[in-house]
Amino acid sequence: MIHLSASDWLSAPRKRVLFFGMSGLGKTHVSTLLRRSGDWFHYSIDYRIGTRHMGELIADNAKREAMKVPFLRELLLSDSIYIGSNISFDNLAPVSAYLGKPGNPDKGGLPFDTYRQRQEQFRRAEIAALEDTPWFIDRAEALYGYPHFVCDTGGSICEWVDPDDPDDPLMALLSKQMLMIWIEGSDAHTAELVRRFDRAPKPMAYSPAFLMRAWRDYLSETGLREARVDPDAFIRWTYGRALAHRQPRYAKMAERWGLAIPAEALADLASADEFDAVVAEALDARLGKSRREA
Repeated sequence: MIHLSASDWLSAPRKRVLFFGMSGLGKTHVSTLLRRSGDWFHYSIDYRIGTRHMGELIADNAKREAMKVPFLRELLLSDSIYIGSNISFDNLAPVSAYLGKPGNPDKGGLPFDTYRQRQEQFRRAEIAALEDTPWFIDRAEALYGYPHFVCDTGGSICEWVDPDDPDDPLMALLSKQMLMIWIEGSDAHTAELVRRFDRAPKPMAYSPAFLMRAWRDYLSETGLREARVDPDAFIRWTYGRALAHRQPRYAKMAERWGLAIPAEALADLASADEFDAVVAEALDARLGKSRREA
């Protein structure tokens, strides 16, 4: 880790952190708090994906739908209108809408092969956005004068790394630049995330192996053909399994490359100074644990 003690962290002239963990546990909330303090640059991986690495794919998909409407088709062909996504830190719906859900087309589902193709596009885009981080660290200070930097990652970062490999190239790159912080949820958080997702299921990204296993198991369990699958029912069924799949991966990432901080410790922060204090306490706790185990 780039910071090994509370004193090292608190005295650092340039603080650089990366948050990882399940969506809905506060990564963007804390990142926004730090940004609003005035001294932190907020780099959103999902925003970078939607504006840079998948921007054309998202816009072209919207244009493809618009071309099915004769009135809009004529305007597009004559360059009379422009179609683009209005993505923001607080509105990442264009990315989710493009990812979509597999299943019955009458219920908005995609053919599974198309769904897999978009999942692969997202995988490549997220890795590229994460690899862009060092450049943004330099850019934030050189161009805008920000001394501190926070990287707000998506929940799927754990799908693209090998937590058991101490030389994983992506984690090696990121951990050399930033203090890696897992925002760790409790069982109560997990239950709430499941309830929230059940009310409004949203597309997610999965590793290819996990997705294929989940799809085969769902078809086998329900006895449905692809075209009869309810898209929302499938991703609801998959969500709990995704949580269970990701939790040990996050834990290994934190153990090998960073810190685990309970979501409760970050939920009610009111300032960047309070955030510094929470991180300092977590660093001291990790240092004390390491000494006891030595």
